[in-house]
Amino acid sequence: MLDDAGIYLTLDANTPDYSLNRESNATLHRSYNDVYLQNVFATIEAFHNYTNLMLFFSGNEVINERNNTGAATYIKAVTRDMKRFIGNKSPRTIPVGYSAADVSENIEQQALYFNCGSDDERSDFFAFNDYSWCDPSSFTQSGWDKKVELYKDYSKPIFLSEYGCITNRRDWGEVAALYSTNMTGVYSGGLAYEYTVEPNGYGLVEVGDDGEITPNGDFDRLKDAFEGTDNPSGDGGYKTDGRASECPPQSEDWEVSSNALPAMPANAEKYMDEGAGEAVGLEGEGSHFAGEPSESTATGGSGQPTRSASPSGSTGAATGAAAGMEVPLKMMGVVGAGVLFGAALLF
Repeated sequence: MLDDAGIYLTLDANTPDYSLNRESNATLHRSYNDVYLQNVFATIEAFHNYTNLMLFFSGNEVINERNNTGAATYIKAVTRDMKRFIGNKSPRTIPVGYSAADVSENIEQQALYFNCGSDDERSDFFAFNDYSWCDPSSFTQSGWDKKVELYKDYSKPIFLSEYGCITNRRDWGEVAALYSTNMTGVYSGGLAYEYTVEPNGYGLVEVGDDGEITPNGDFDRLKDAFEGTDNPSGDGGYKTDGRASECPPQSEDWEVSSNALPAMPANAEKYMDEGAGEAVGLEGEGSHFAGEPSESTATGGSGQPTRSASPSGSTGAATGAAAGMEVPLKMMGVVGAGVLFGAALLF
């Protein structure tokens, strides 16, 4: 249905019950297990043949505070595992990356960390959820000018995986800014949050008990903003240097002490050759405390085990980067519950 409507799909391979559990180092270690990866890999297999599938998210806002950055090594391990599975089992290359919370104390470290190390570990893009533009605002008042400066030398596509502050009426002034030459050399567009109206107050359409869709004022104003904004011309001014970033040093706001990653759980290795079978979708009993976790760290660039990891999980350390992903993406779309829709793609 999305393809028929000319809409690209960006999909989170996680669900609330099949995801990393950030409660503690112990739960992170426990939740990175073969049952979890089976569902992630099976989700990839269920979707990789759809030609309008644009990318996968390996996680969304797993790090959401200044003091739970220990999750970073596990997020990066999942990214590596997904890229390896796609290289083994998918008929085409599909980009994989992370959707981050805009935590001011460590968002820069997150961007650097997910782009450092070997190519098989690096994300193919970096996305983050940004609600700092609250109408009425501007490129400078929102602080977006400073973020453009911060990321101006970043070597992977960056885009907003959520935007659309609801503090005031949403006139969507950020759309014109996001696709202007002020930003297109650094940012690759973004996804407006969100499609269906939820109790949190966001949403562009109401869904009636009979399934009837009723757009609201936010929808109409966003539509006007998109229609009133020209597509970026040419390549948008993107950077051609695709070199890896330097890994950020450990600090008070960045608890990652080693760049070593946990090895893929041994019981998940069979999926690389055999396939992962059926995905459970939103069903199933959950994976947080199921299966067998990783018991070692990986040799850099291989995902294969080399030595024992601590039981707490505090020891943490075919490539998926499509050539076109070095060029900015333009994604004019809306985010719905668990699924992100991008309506246009520009290489």
